Amino acid sequence: MAQDDMWLDRFAGLARLEPAIKAQLLARSAVVTAPAGTVIFGPGKSPENMLFLLAGTVRVQQVSDTGHEIVLYRIEAGESCVLTTACLLAYDDYAATGIAETDVRAAAVPRDVFDDLVAQSKSFRNFVFAAFSKRITDLFLMIDEVAFQRIDVRLADKLLKLSHGDDRIATTHQKLAVELGTAREVVSRQLQEFQRRGWIAQARGAVMIADRAGLQDVARHHG
Repeated sequence: MAQDDMWLDRFAGLARLEPAIKAQLLARSAVVTAPAGTVIFGPGKSPENMLFLLAGTVRVQQVSDTGHEIVLYRIEAGESCVLTTACLLAYDDYAATGIAETDVRAAAVPRDVFDDLVAQSKSFRNFVFAAFSKRITDLFLMIDEVAFQRIDVRLADKLLKLSHGDDRIATTHQKLAVELGTAREVVSRQLQEFQRRGWIAQARGAVMIADRAGLQDVARHHG
């Protein structure tokens, strides 16, 4: 653990808090780190802290009773976790898993501090619920995509997003299936079609973008 008195400034809503509330947050929080691959939280466990991500990426995914997996969302630096917020507010256990995709660094605010600040500070409460409402909107969009969007459109869009501008994406058919909440066989068939059209090439553990414009044309049908 390492203290970092500047972490509040990375969150616009927190930087605008009253001086006394900011001082309380800094005095009663700690900056923690975890290496890539760490399970940050999981089903059946109750959150002990509200985490504000300072660096890295955390993937939040859920597994159904039948073993079906789907990525719900990612937490990036400068964001908090809506599932943690919901569990803290409802005194409930997690129903999904949070995994560090990269080395991560976060400010951990203990549950009792979170409870006190939600009760005491309107500005902190506004920050929490503004972040909460935005992520809930994102989740509804994801539900709409899974239920109603064509798989070719969703896959093209996901490949472009995962590429981060590079032509090589380190991934597998199974990982892409989890990203999209579908079966691996469905992803494999669609990747074969993309390859037949010359938009991608495939290698072990990777997908290479050969025609970004072709994928972008498919992804433009998104929504």
